[in-house]
Amino acid sequence: MFWTRRNWMTLAAAAGFVAVAAGAFAAHGVRDPKAQEWLRTGATYGFVHAMATLACAIFMQVGARRARFAPAFFLSGVALFSGSLYALALGAPRWLGAVTPAGGALFLIGWAVLAWAARGVDPGQA
Repeated sequence: MFWTRRNWMTLAAAAGFVAVAAGAFAAHGVRDPKAQEWLRTGATYGFVHAMATLACAIFMQVGARRARFAPAFFLSGVALFSGSLYALALGAPRWLGAVTPAGGALFLIGWAVLAWAARGVDPGQA
């Protein structure tokens, strides 16, 4: 099956790489303040959710099996939220900004799934 913990972790590392590159580009390669803002915001959210995806691997390791569902939401959110902001910073049409909130909604769903998954850790303890 393609959606293994190893593959989620690999995709999370790639998302982290892109986030750092976008942040560096915002700091050193772009002069337009609005484009810098979009790149920084996309990089911040992309990096946080790359780390959240890695955290899902830890959750799975300690018994929260349902955590395997969250990375799909986190990384899809990165693609839509951060990706649309990166595209806007690079000159894409403004209508593409309508995609950004959908990515934010995917982030929220991912966090809700992770909270649900956490309920599976140490179920017999108070």
